[in-house]
Amino acid sequence: MWAWSAQFLDHGADHVWIMDDDTEPQPGALREALDVSEAYEQETGEAPAFIASRVVWTDGRDHPMNRMRPRIGASEAARSTAARLGAVQIRSASFVSVLIRADEIRRHGLPIADYFIWNDDLEYTARVSRRGTALATSASVASHHTKVFGDAGADPGPRFYYEVRNKLWVYTRSNALAPWEKVLFTGASLRNWAKTIAASSNRKILLDGLFKGLRHSLKAPRSNAEVLKGIYALRNVQEPAR
Repeated sequence: MWAWSAQFLDHGADHVWIMDDDTEPQPGALREALDVSEAYEQETGEAPAFIASRVVWTDGRDHPMNRMRPRIGASEAARSTAARLGAVQIRSASFVSVLIRADEIRRHGLPIADYFIWNDDLEYTARVSRRGTALATSASVASHHTKVFGDAGADPGPRFYYEVRNKLWVYTRSNALAPWEKVLFTGASLRNWAKTIAASSNRKILLDGLFKGLRHSLKAPRSNAEVLKGIYALRNVQEPAR
């Protein structure tokens, strides 16, 4: 994903449309996202940093794994403008389907490669939208072909390690969130982790992932240049600010 994003920037792209490998964009998804972005800029004079699609499961239900975080504290005027365009103000989004302005990628750098496989989208979209406008529109629709219908609280097995380590990286190593947001989000994560472990049929695996994630979060993620060395040479894209 990061290498492809950098290549698009090299070729002068105006936007980069990021999708998971199990995403199926519905007809018109790109056009609808672009229409909302252009309409918002015409009304306000401000181009949104990114537009997120509505994410549904294979049967058309809204996918609980990909709920957008609303922007707490958005002004009434900002919410009203978005609503008139069939959109809502959000704070972060999923990489299942998000259209990001290329200038924002040039300004903020690429997603942090060491986050693979979880929460890279939270860190990156929150970083981009901290001082910019981000919108989600129900007119642009993408299907997320996960094996089961469920949210991030479903038992992740050994991957729980990445959930813990990477969320803690977001809260302690990134400037994506304001201090008050870090407190709020940390509390929510602790509550969700407790619920996930309590509901698991194999708590030992999750507890192992929890303690390993806590321990490994004490060391900062590596730079993208280090992670991608010998795989892809980064050009014209700065390292994310820490």
